Amino acid sequence: MSFLSRLKNKVLGKDNQKEYLSGFKKTSDSLSKSAANLEKTFRKVDEDFLEQLMIMLLESDIGYETADKIVSELRQYDKEYIIASFSRVMEFVVESMANIYGQDEDQFSFINNDGIKVILLVGVNGSGKTTSAAKLMAKYKDEGHKVAAVAADTFRAGAIEQLAKWGERLDVPVIKGIENGDPSAAIVDGARYAKDNAIDILIIDTAGRLQNKKNLMIELEKMKRVLQREIPGAPSAVWLVIDSTTGQNGISQAAVFLEATDVTGIILSKMDGTAKGGIIIAIKNTLNLPVVFVGVGERTEDLIPFDIDSYLNSIAVGLENVRK
Repeated sequence: MSFLSRLKNKVLGKDNQKEYLSGFKKTSDSLSKSAANLEKTFRKVDEDFLEQLMIMLLESDIGYETADKIVSELRQYDKEYIIASFSRVMEFVVESMANIYGQDEDQFSFINNDGIKVILLVGVNGSGKTTSAAKLMAKYKDEGHKVAAVAADTFRAGAIEQLAKWGERLDVPVIKGIENGDPSAAIVDGARYAKDNAIDILIIDTAGRLQNKKNLMIELEKMKRVLQREIPGAPSAVWLVIDSTTGQNGISQAAVFLEATDVTGIILSKMDGTAKGGIIIAIKNTLNLPVVFVGVGERTEDLIPFDIDSYLNSIAVGLENVRK
């Protein structure tokens, strides 16, 4: 059985398959179109073909380092020109992506009965951080957890009220900071509210407008310090929200946050709006961070847990139409 056939069997019956297929449709369509054009000139895996394959991978936003790794592996594997069909080349590419990403351990094991679990959301303004916070509020409430949120993005006009309105809609309490005030003060208020009201999960939407890395580090260190003073061991998770439509710029932003704080995972927002889903593999290969959620639509339920097999299957669907 081929790798792609095994992959399809692995995702049968898994949750969110429709969401994956629709959320990654632009990426799948783009990949199948590029593959169809590449297939027309395929004779063997020679340097000319590898150069065109490299371009195809770069267009999917997989990044130069990751694309070069896949192409180099294919060159080594097929040094005797043993691959006779284009479909096998594409299967090799998807299998290489699977090997590069690897398998993540359960990212959600921190949600248990031992105290308040605090999720700190970080990222630049415009990344979809506040909307992701709202979607997490809805998800965890629907799962039966007692949830609260802190609107600590005090520097962006309207951010506090935006999250507060989500809270009203979802019937989730939101502790509001003061516009242009100290975000750490809002975090202290939120932590105390969580302790006083037996909250299971506290989601903190932090400020994204910080002018340079030094300021970012100072602000994040202060947030963690005051948070740990109120809730020892917090935060349980630090998730960096990246707008997937920004591509490699998002990875550059991530590198700055990684230097400033202990990021434990990535939320990729607006995935349904881009044809460059290869960024997921680039993030894991470049930053060695797991993607924990992907945003595939506007509804609260459109933030879905990331599953590497479902992702690879959804982007490989278009390859089925490429001639054998």
